[in-house]
Amino acid sequence: MSGSRRSIRELLRVPTGGTGFDLGAIHPRTTPGLPPAGVVGSDPKDWAREQVRAIGAELGRQQEMLFASAKVDPASGRRLLLVLQAMDAGGKDGTIRRVAGTMNPLGLHIKSFGRPTEEERRHHFLWRIRRALPAPGYVGVFNRSHYEDVLVPRVEALVPEHTWRARYDEINEFEEELADGGVTLLKVFLHISYDEQLDRLLSRLDDPEKHWKYEPGDVDTRARWSDYQAAYAEALARCGTARSPWFVVPANRKWYRDWAVANLLRETFAGLDLSYPAPTFDLARERRRLVELRPSAPEGSTGGR
Repeated sequence: MSGSRRSIRELLRVPTGGTGFDLGAIHPRTTPGLPPAGVVGSDPKDWAREQVRAIGAELGRQQEMLFASAKVDPASGRRLLLVLQAMDAGGKDGTIRRVAGTMNPLGLHIKSFGRPTEEERRHHFLWRIRRALPAPGYVGVFNRSHYEDVLVPRVEALVPEHTWRARYDEINEFEEELADGGVTLLKVFLHISYDEQLDRLLSRLDDPEKHWKYEPGDVDTRARWSDYQAAYAEALARCGTARSPWFVVPANRKWYRDWAVANLLRETFAGLDLSYPAPTFDLARERRRLVELRPSAPEGSTGGR
């Protein structure tokens, strides 16, 4: 990306410090930051998919450096956590498969959050989140997250308003604590339209291989679309901070969604200024030891007849 073009983080970042964020002003079919037609060619889908593969190789290298640095200095607590939120059928699974899937699975920690279990309900709403955090050196991915607790309870009136409103400050304090502990948060809302969601839900009914992904309750949630959009808009505004901002990715076009999230990850990694750690041993000495090493004779061997 040239120096004259704004970064994807700049283009997709939700403004911080306010409460009047207008999610409806962002059209889900737009493609912010995509290079001009002369660069992407006649088929932007193919171009974007090739770019994701190329960026994936870079993400894998960055992930390895993160793991290596934590191995040498575990006290630093450095790790990266990608938080994905979206309406039903918003593309969280596809994003994880196509973007996070480009990295080494051994260095990934992926967690999906559904309805709280009975045990989880007996604890503070952040209890299950803390238990799922990635270890130092890992890249974590949350499919849904602690933000569900300022969305579903609000729209479905599961708790009093003063309860879910207090959670905004609790979330901000929690994320500040994570940042102090070496966690870099990348929070992404995959933004699809009402019509696009309908197409995707219908496709799950049309394809026997996708029936398992369909939830009858999604129709009830869809009936509260406007309420959920308002809940998301306020959460994005109130819980976007300088250290843990939110990013809105227009996600109707799956190929653009993957390209944008891959670039967000690449730029976030770049901000960490990672490098492979210097050895803590004498390289020349270890080289001599390896070259000069000879196998010892088995015990009891006389060396000949």
